[in-house]
Amino acid sequence: MYKLLAALFVSRLTGKLQSCADMLSTREKKPPHETQLYVSVEESKLPIVYGPEYNIGFLGLEKLHPFDAGKWGRVYQFLKDDNLLQDDTTARPQEATEQDLLVVHKKSYLESLKWSMTVAAITEVPPVAMLPNFIVQNKVLKPFRYQTGGTILAAKLAMERGWGINIGGGFHHSSSDRGGGFCAYADITLAITFLFERNPKVTKAMIIDLDAHQGNGHERDFMNDDRVYIMDVYNRGIYPHDGFAKRAIKRRVELEHHTKDDVYLNLVATNMEDALKEFQPDIIVYNAGTDILEGDPLGCLSITPKGIIQRDEIVFEKAKKWKIPVLMVTSGGYQKTTARIIADSIINLKNKGLISIEAAKNCQPSRRRIVSSKSNSQSYETLFSRLSRFLSGSSTPEESKEYCSVKEKTTLTTPDASDCPDRGPQ
Repeated sequence: MYKLLAALFVSRLTGKLQSCADMLSTREKKPPHETQLYVSVEESKLPIVYGPEYNIGFLGLEKLHPFDAGKWGRVYQFLKDDNLLQDDTTARPQEATEQDLLVVHKKSYLESLKWSMTVAAITEVPPVAMLPNFIVQNKVLKPFRYQTGGTILAAKLAMERGWGINIGGGFHHSSSDRGGGFCAYADITLAITFLFERNPKVTKAMIIDLDAHQGNGHERDFMNDDRVYIMDVYNRGIYPHDGFAKRAIKRRVELEHHTKDDVYLNLVATNMEDALKEFQPDIIVYNAGTDILEGDPLGCLSITPKGIIQRDEIVFEKAKKWKIPVLMVTSGGYQKTTARIIADSIINLKNKGLISIEAAKNCQPSRRRIVSSKSNSQSYETLFSRLSRFLSGSSTPEESKEYCSVKEKTTLTTPDASDCPDRGPQ
């Protein structure tokens, strides 16, 4: 009798477990949600993604942080001035919606962004905490959502055209449940997850993270996912020091302060080649931070502009050799000169035949306006007067719109290790 009851119990338990497994399987096979991010792009448009919504400009707040919040617009302007593309040959992204973000992000995290104090901590700009959240959403987070949409679109284009570049994105400190280091949304994780869900040809992905900082966001997201191989080359002595996230790195290269071109480029080339021998992905996601540039206040490395251009060339050469589509995002960079370097690097990729671009026709150089930079102290002094004028509707055009500035003279200085702050976005 007892054996019969035991057998009946086991049978029912097994049935319930199987039922649960079937439910989970069905849930996993649920079709992807409808989105405006993952759309077809006309063949006449290049797989270079950019929108004017990328740039952050609000009453001088962006000047309170070392990140160049207008970098993306300057890169785009340089490419237009150099006749590489024009407005009607550029792929335009849509803003990522909450439903799009929930593909990766936890609902509780997205809800936390409705508190200005949370966003102030992520962007490392304390005055943001004092602004009404509707302003923070529109002037700070909205540009990030557009750039996130840009990374997702560029990933799709990379699979279709062999390569894709988002002139923005690379928020590699954000993960599903947290933000930090000027990174609010996990665009790299989202782009790869969208591909896994929507493109049957993508079953494996490789992240090559060459920003000066450790990419702890995507590392946390893909900690236990064997479909994703992460190679991370970063300065070991700076932010974020995330020991837990390091467990997800399959090929880790930790640099010392002031590493120079010859050592750096050799490490990138040899390690990427070895990584591709170990793991053959369907796409490479390349996080191309320019905060490795000599004199960068947060990266604390000593790579020259030529070195950055050669680095990007190495990545695209390896991708071409192994016949793997590559997506590039621009990530960190805290000097005014980085915009010119990024543009020059893209031009070099075109000249070397590593990306296929026809010169934009009828592309007239646009008029550019010089904007004088102000110190942080001046920004603090005028912040609240500007806010008052903005809310009263009397802001001047210069205070409410980003302008491309001409190339400025910049003296590069190499900081001592003691001058390198233990913080920093991207």
